[in-house]
Amino acid sequence: MRPLAGMAASVLLAQAPAAAAQEEALRLPSGLEARFFEVLTNRPSGGGLIYRFRYVADGFTAGAERFDAISGDLVWLCETHALPRISNIGPQPGQVVVSLADRESEFGVYDETVTQVFEAYRIEDDRCTWEMF
Repeated sequence: MRPLAGMAASVLLAQAPAAAAQEEALRLPSGLEARFFEVLTNRPSGGGLIYRFRYVADGFTAGAERFDAISGDLVWLCETHALPRISNIGPQPGQVVVSLADRESEFGVYDETVTQVFEAYRIEDDRCTWEMF
């Protein structure tokens, strides 16, 4: 009986990431569908504690003509997805950085094939306020 119990646990663990990915499908104001990729809380910064929320949207493209749509998507991700999760992570950050890319990539490693944008926000009155870098 133990091998079957172990197999059942393995099947459940294998299904967990797929279920989590489905739960994390986020319809952005621009119409794109994004998914949560990762949050980084352990990257040092001279400006204090920063949480980086990273998202991926297949088909994401950037450009000056899409500036307003992209800005709206990033603020929306910050306020509706990142902000509610901050209190569950640990100490409150001084800044939240939200990034959106067309595919997953390793943080801090340049990859010319990845299209990515990011913005920094200060948390004020349960809202994300844009900050210039």
